[in-house]
Amino acid sequence: MEAQTAGSAMSEGSHAYTVGHWLRDRAQLAGSNIAIDDRGVLTSYATLNERAEALAERLSRAGYGAGGRIATISGNSTDHVVAFFACAQLGIAFVPLSWRLTASELGELIRRSEPDLLLVEDEYASLGGQALRALTDGGIGAPTSAELGLMGVEREVPNAAVTRLRRQATGDDPLLVIYTSGSEAAPKGVILTHSSCFWTNFALSQAMPMTADDVVLSMLPQYHVAAWNVQPLLAWCIGATVVLERSFQPGRVLQLICERGVTTIMGVPTQYRMLFDQPNVRDSKLSSLRRVLVGGSSISEQLASDAAALGVPLTQGYGLTEAGPNVLHLQPSGLKEHPGAVGMPYPSVETQIVDPETQLPLAGPATGELWVRGPSLFAGYLDDPEATERAMHDGWLRTGDLVTRDAGGVHRVVDRLKNIYVSGGENVAPAEVEAALMTHSLVSNAAVVGVPDPVWGERGYAFVEAAAPVSPDELLAHARLRLAAFKLPSHVEVVEELPRSTIEKIDRGELRRRALKALEVPGSTESHDTRGASEMKGADHDANR
Repeated sequence: MEAQTAGSAMSEGSHAYTVGHWLRDRAQLAGSNIAIDDRGVLTSYATLNERAEALAERLSRAGYGAGGRIATISGNSTDHVVAFFACAQLGIAFVPLSWRLTASELGELIRRSEPDLLLVEDEYASLGGQALRALTDGGIGAPTSAELGLMGVEREVPNAAVTRLRRQATGDDPLLVIYTSGSEAAPKGVILTHSSCFWTNFALSQAMPMTADDVVLSMLPQYHVAAWNVQPLLAWCIGATVVLERSFQPGRVLQLICERGVTTIMGVPTQYRMLFDQPNVRDSKLSSLRRVLVGGSSISEQLASDAAALGVPLTQGYGLTEAGPNVLHLQPSGLKEHPGAVGMPYPSVETQIVDPETQLPLAGPATGELWVRGPSLFAGYLDDPEATERAMHDGWLRTGDLVTRDAGGVHRVVDRLKNIYVSGGENVAPAEVEAALMTHSLVSNAAVVGVPDPVWGERGYAFVEAAAPVSPDELLAHARLRLAAFKLPSHVEVVEELPRSTIEKIDRGELRRRALKALEVPGSTESHDTRGASEMKGADHDANR
């Protein structure tokens, strides 16, 4: 068939802003195309749409509709995608919850999101049951629940406790509610509307064009925004194939790239590092890869070099859930000229650099907090207007990230503002200290957090992953040659492994708790926040950079 571009697909019809129509359009235009490859089980666009429309009809008859929310506990699966599109067609907000949380944590998110219905994949039935019991044991009513899939909710839908009127979805209806995984604050539900998701995917289609002939490998868990809004939704909009994976296993991912002819993929640097370190990677056929997006953190020079040697074109991405998530990107051609940079804004995204103290925008080359504006921004935090107000300023989203911008408009992330600590009156960016420690030949990774100091106000406490035994004194001596004295950490602790979040990001909240406990700081069982009032404003995001 003739390959259709993303831009032309997204401009068709009068329902461009409502995501439910994307699937209907593809089913009509290319129903036999494969929409999903789920562990070898192929589902065409026609079948996916039939299942989604049938479920939407059953949900509507049972009293579910626009203005409501349906939460899920599920791994990446076709059944989960069916439920998503059914909700999209009805104007119901889809709330995917993390199966990596404890039952009590899930119970709290269920309580806060107040779903009309909870759909649970069979594999997580026990976890879902425990989460609901945690609610009822606490004297809180539990929502109606059902099993996800053909043998569950697609066969029989329990009646809604409150009947909602059926109407067509609109661009302003919430499409997704994604809970952030902030390490030092309770997770917040980020509301993304149909219109927001349209603009996110339209911008992505302009920056990284995709066609119906593409094959997207989706391996990030579907409770993260990137698992929907970075490549998969765009693929389903234009009629491409999405290969769903439930977890990241580097050997299997390498096999899938070769066997399925994967052209498009998104992951974090740790995942690509593990992929490139596979013993048979140089014998594998990676030539099909055309769009390899990297988020979570910046691409190291070594990773960029290894990717180039393998012919893998890396594109650096930066974003946050509240922005949809895409904000900045750096094409493969710019990696060598701008190592470590995160690039320039996506189409339809505006950015400015703001002085953190005066809140005034800075012109030209500058260092300050990154603010973002555009139609892809979130509609607010669920039932938390105060947090929404703190994150926004006159239509601008305050990212909470300290960045530099050069004369050419290329951005580079310095650190999270909340990570920066003040030692002897001087600001210290942990990322700079970490980079110095990682120049040691035995250091594979490092993380630095600020801790109280009776003399200096704050000092750095460094955690280091080492490839072989190395003493803290040796590491401090190494860092002393590369850093000013006030930037040197007061303690270095060599650990077997740094704690990480669900998308392989370092859990700084846990490290801060460990450091405070090691130093026997009073109250060290609680997270320690060293930010001033002005610094605490901004998006409480999970930094899908």
